[in-house]
Amino acid sequence: MGTAGHIDHGKTTLIKALTGINTDRLKEEQRRGITIELGFAYYDLPSGQHVGIVDVPGHEKFVKNMVAGATGIDIVAMVIAADEGVMLQTREHMEICMLLGIRHGFVVLTKTDLVDEELLELVLEDVREFVQGTFLEDQPVVPVSAQTGEGMPGFIETLDRISRSVPERASTGLFRLPVDRVFTIKGFGTVITGTLISGQVEVGETVMLYPSGLTAKVRGIQVHNESVGRVQAGMRTAVNFQGLEKRSVNRGDVLSAPDALFPSYMLDISFQYLKSNKKPIKNRTRVRLHTGTSEILGNLILLEKDELPPGETTVAQLRLDTPVGLVKDDRYVVRSYSPVRTIGGGHILNPVPGKHKRFQPAVVDGLKKLMELPPEPLVAYHAAESGYRGAAYAQLKVMTNLPEKLLQQALQGLLSRKEILQIDKEERLFIHQRAFEDLIRQVTDILSGYHQAHPLKPGMSKEELRSKLPPFLGAKLYNLILNQMLKTEDVVQEGKTIRLAAHRITLGTDQADVKQKILDAYADSGLTPPYFTELGKNLGFDSARTKDVLMILVEEGKILKVKEDLYFHANALNGLKADTVAFLKKEGEMSTPQFKAIAGVSRKYLIPLIEHFDSQNITIRIGDIRKLRSG
Repeated sequence: MGTAGHIDHGKTTLIKALTGINTDRLKEEQRRGITIELGFAYYDLPSGQHVGIVDVPGHEKFVKNMVAGATGIDIVAMVIAADEGVMLQTREHMEICMLLGIRHGFVVLTKTDLVDEELLELVLEDVREFVQGTFLEDQPVVPVSAQTGEGMPGFIETLDRISRSVPERASTGLFRLPVDRVFTIKGFGTVITGTLISGQVEVGETVMLYPSGLTAKVRGIQVHNESVGRVQAGMRTAVNFQGLEKRSVNRGDVLSAPDALFPSYMLDISFQYLKSNKKPIKNRTRVRLHTGTSEILGNLILLEKDELPPGETTVAQLRLDTPVGLVKDDRYVVRSYSPVRTIGGGHILNPVPGKHKRFQPAVVDGLKKLMELPPEPLVAYHAAESGYRGAAYAQLKVMTNLPEKLLQQALQGLLSRKEILQIDKEERLFIHQRAFEDLIRQVTDILSGYHQAHPLKPGMSKEELRSKLPPFLGAKLYNLILNQMLKTEDVVQEGKTIRLAAHRITLGTDQADVKQKILDAYADSGLTPPYFTELGKNLGFDSARTKDVLMILVEEGKILKVKEDLYFHANALNGLKADTVAFLKKEGEMSTPQFKAIAGVSRKYLIPLIEHFDSQNITIRIGDIRKLRSG
């Protein structure tokens, strides 16, 4: 249960009368008589229900603390003083409770000992009017006096009855604990407190602090001053950590499983702009985002209009100054930058979106559909939005907020119909079929353009082709694309070269002439050919075109490359190879002068030729001699 209501309406006094605990623990709070920070207590109801209690500040300056305290509560006790009635912060606290999606509660009319029956009736009428159209409209109004004790039995009975009607939170799901307090205890170390909003955690588990990414091991857990081995959603919890410094933790941080959340500077949201606002809100308005126990500055980006009138709801994007790790459907509150007051809120549509352009009907319609999409279309939407990068299973968990079983069923259904493909089994990474087909089209277009620009080249190197695709494309996805295209016979791979299956090298009349002249020149020169740059000049042909034709001859095996710019006719080189092998078989070894005698060439060709035979595993050098390489 959490309290709510205007300052000095008796929230803290009510809790003390119920539990005996003074939740104003700070000296300043006790001196000034006002609640500044969150206070915590607990109470055992007659039915055996154990209730954790969060006492929130009522002063307008501390509303951000109130929002932090309201996170994770199941029941709100809206406290209204009988001698003052509904006040400014009463209304703001009600708006915050509505925006946070709180559905259970009742009104507590305090300080009844200060008013007569007539005034009490007037205040009750005021309260009934105030709660119309809210989740408290049909709920009890319990008059009490914390000073005399009158009405306290009715308060306890009402709280007990409502507590029994609140559904128990599921212990499954992602463990998340927003931090509302952090302190150290001598001999124990750092302690973090908060309300567990989902999942469960046990002593000994390793957890991660977001958005910092620091990890620590759970050393101990307490619930209302009692040590326990495990806690689950809905419980007020104190967690003691091993190896985590107090200065590393702040209110607003979130504890969760390692690598389970994805802190983002942007959030896609459904935004309700409160009817109580006096003028429209404009695009790019500076705001304060309150979610969990955090307060983060950012800008509200209206995606479908330039300004939003009071009382309307739209889809929008928040762009934040610091990242926050959330899950789809998380509730949030937005307050104005200055002067500070609650202006709206709603729930998260996508906690890890890309940056959207405004006035894009497809974007706006897509976000509006996110509110009601069934599991399979929801997963398909996020796979499509993730584009070529793909969507990992862990990301899909926070983007869809689906239970594990439902998410796996949705993925299986989409995979079986080939609407999505799994591109990495280890990371469980998925890509939408449309993105995959688009990448295949890109590969086809790149190769087609390459063949047009280089008609005499057999194809494009595998690495060069990859460099023309989006830079973040992973090796596994690239290979999956090529394997698919090889399977459908759209491309052919020859060694490290990729070409379209339809590509054929066809020489024009002038290119055929160039080819024959190159072949003749190498045939005529035997073992003393000119370097290719000299040959190109002697023939008077365009160097780039001549090199392309030469590469065709190399591919055909008619010309052999010995080193950069030095080529030989295959007949000449194969003849020398046969003579060299015959000599080594007879003599057993060969010196460089002996090889010179066999080849009949100068040192300019001698060294490249013998090193070529070494590299081709024909000969092996041992000191100053060479032998025939065995095997």
